[in-house]
Amino acid sequence: MISLHISLEGKTAIVTGAGRGIGKAIAKALAAARAKVVVNDVDWDAAAQVSQEIEVRGGIAKPAKADVRVSSEIVQMFQMAVRELGGIHVLVNNAGIVLRKPAEEILEGEWDRVIDINLKGTFLCAQTAAKAMISEGKGGKIINISSIMGAVALPPRAAYCASKGGIINLTRDLAAEWAKYGIAVNGIAPGWTVTEMTQTYFSQEPVRQFLLERIPLNRLGKPEDIANLAVFLASDYSDYITGQTIYVDGGWTIL
Repeated sequence: MISLHISLEGKTAIVTGAGRGIGKAIAKALAAARAKVVVNDVDWDAAAQVSQEIEVRGGIAKPAKADVRVSSEIVQMFQMAVRELGGIHVLVNNAGIVLRKPAEEILEGEWDRVIDINLKGTFLCAQTAAKAMISEGKGGKIINISSIMGAVALPPRAAYCASKGGIINLTRDLAAEWAKYGIAVNGIAPGWTVTEMTQTYFSQEPVRQFLLERIPLNRLGKPEDIANLAVFLASDYSDYITGQTIYVDGGWTIL
C-alpha cells in the first residue's frame, strides 16, 4: 500500500481570485501542504483576510491586489513573489466571473468583461508564470480552473461557456508548448460547488432538487473537493500529467 503524503515545502504558489470561494479553499490547502502562498484578489481586504487566516494557522502568505486583465499588475505581483517568497513554482488561475443572461441580450462590454477576466486573464498569468519558470530553469506547475460549462451547456451562460471552453483548449496548447521546459499545465473543471456566492442560488429548493437529481453522486460540491485536487496537481505526484482537464463534478458530465 502506498501512503500519499503531499508536501509542497520549498514551493511558492500564486492563486488568483483567492479572496473567497474556491480560490480561498485552494490557497488554504496549498498553505496547509507547506507551500508559501500569494493570495491574489482585486479586493485587497479579502486577500489580506485570507492571508491572515493562513498565517494564524502557521502558514506563510502574502496578499496581492492585481487585476488579471492588466499585464503590468500581473508582472508586479510575480516580481513580489520572487522577491519576498523566493520564486514562483505553482500558479493556480482561479479568478473568474459568471454572467447569466440570454445570448441575444448580452452587451458587447459584458461579453468582453467575461472573456477578459476568465480567458485573457488566465493566459496573461500563465504567460508571466512560464517566463519566470523558464528563466529559473526548474519547471513548474500551472493549474487552470475551468468549469463543467467548458464542456457542456446550461443556458443562459454563453459568454461564460465560451470562456471556460477556451481555457480547456488553452490548457492543452500551453502544456504542449511548455513541456520542453518541464512545465506541466493542467486544468480543473468544477461542477456545482457551494460557495459564499452560490449558496443563495443553491438554497432555492427547485434549483437544488434539479441539480441533485442530475448529479450521480447526489450531492453538491465543496470548495475543498477542488482544493484537494489542486494540491495534488501542484505536487511531484502529478509530474507525468499534463494537458489534462479533470472534472470534479460528482459525475455531472458523464451523463
